[in-house]
Order: sequence, then structure tokens, then C-alpha cells
Amino acid sequence: MAEKRPPKSDSPFATRIDPAKENLSRDQMHFIKQAELEQWKKKTSKLRTRNVVTGLAIGALVLSIYGYTFYSVSQERIMDEIDEEAKRARLKGPKTGAN
Repeated sequence: MAEKRPPKSDSPFATRIDPAKENLSRDQMHFIKQAELEQWKKKTSKLRTRNVVTGLAIGALVLSIYGYTFYSVSQERIMDEIDEEAKRARLKGPKTGAN
């Protein structure tokens, strides 16, 4: 496969360099480290914001499912109604030895 290299620029202002291969002064290395640190700070703040939003969305989804489950279970009175009808039927029905 062909090696991927950034295109060469005629402008010395925006050329890419490899700090490991080039002889740079201490001040230049310090400046590079500061620039990299600032870039990482920007990226991590955006990433942190996305993580918080994602976490809140997942938490809201979990809580809504949990709440809906409790709501729907509390609405299920079918078995209670069937039991009440069975009791009424037993009380109204004729008394036999099997009852």
C-alpha cells in the first residue's frame, strides 16, 4: 500500500514536522507541548459534554421504563376482578357438598 503523507506545502507557516526527527530547540518543543495541551483541553471538554448528555439520556430512558413498568403493574387489576367475581359466584350459587 502507498504510504499516507500529508501534502507538502510551499508555505513554511503551516508545514507539518516530526519533532522526533527534527532538531528543535527547547523553546520550540515547549511551544509544541503547550499547543498540544490546549488542543487536548478543547477535545476533552467537548467529549465530556457529550458523555454527560449521553449519560443523562440513558438515565432518563431507564427511569422512564422503570416508572412505566410500575404504572402498568399498578393498573393490572384483572386478577383482582376475576377473584371478586369468583367469590360472588360462590356466594350466590347453590350450596352443594362440592362447594
